[in-house]
Amino acid sequence: MSSIRVGVLRGGPSLEHEVSLKTGEMVLSDLPKKYSAKDIFIDKKGEWYLNGKSYHHDQIFRNIDVVFNALHGEYGEDGKVQQLLELYGIPYTGSGVLASAVGMNKVLARHAFKSVGLRIPFGFEVVLGGEIGETAKEVFKKMPPPWVVKYPFGGCSVGVFIAYSFDDLISALEKISSFQPNSAKILIEEYIRGREATCGVIDDFRNQKHYALPIVEIIPPAKSGFFNYDAKYGGETKELCPSNFDMRTKKEIEEMAVLAHNAIGGRHYSRSDFIVSSNTLPALPTGQAGGRQGVYILEINTLPGLTPQSLLPKALNAVGSSRQELIEHLISLAMSRK
Repeated sequence: MSSIRVGVLRGGPSLEHEVSLKTGEMVLSDLPKKYSAKDIFIDKKGEWYLNGKSYHHDQIFRNIDVVFNALHGEYGEDGKVQQLLELYGIPYTGSGVLASAVGMNKVLARHAFKSVGLRIPFGFEVVLGGEIGETAKEVFKKMPPPWVVKYPFGGCSVGVFIAYSFDDLISALEKISSFQPNSAKILIEEYIRGREATCGVIDDFRNQKHYALPIVEIIPPAKSGFFNYDAKYGGETKELCPSNFDMRTKKEIEEMAVLAHNAIGGRHYSRSDFIVSSNTLPALPTGQAGGRQGVYILEINTLPGLTPQSLLPKALNAVGSSRQELIEHLISLAMSRK
């Protein structure tokens, strides 16, 4: 009997191309020997390669039985490649088309979180077009600093900036405009001071429909201000797993992670990011959630990284599991089309 051919899809045209390469490399190295590994690489221009040779994607699909989706960011995590795989009837790991699209879009994800009662930071959208200074004035009129300025479609904290002053805000808007098309919307959120945390969820794992992994507490270096891209991969961030949160807070985060996973219609696995605020100041004048004590959800990742620096593998190790076990479990879920 021939072995199952697993296409490991990595690279892609997004800003997270390099991280995807590392995730895919780990999946290829940890793939159980009972599978036949097929290295599917997409370059930054969107060209497809199988084991180093260029092919049209339909030729590649004829040579695989299931895809392990190790892409991150746009195209791979926003529903586009999922739509292509479904068109060809190829089973794949991770969330489906709609859930991927919602999870990748920070604005849509916020609406999904709010619809199920999850606490989110106060925020609003602005159109990035015309004079940057005028856009900054619009933000200043709606909410006082500091602001969190977000490119709505990035992961790995790509395109996320904290602006403490009007000049910082101008700088953040200019940086986002370098890869965000004009007349597109960006997200502005209040900056909530607190402890950063993340929690992974795995479907149908250890006899639980939605298994919440141990929470990882993230302590970025002071110079970073928050868990940005450099802090994630610079090697100076402290990641505590199990975390030092009290049991009540841990339980709340775990429940929120499962609720967020289901709110977007997530499948197979996800990882949600939170801020645990101890701020007891009054809420913002709008009556929104700003300033209150509690756990806030920031975003959800439908294809969490599996690199040596990634957070999900650390949580797996804390419960005696491993990246290898997760990979085999996800392939099994994909093959059974759950």
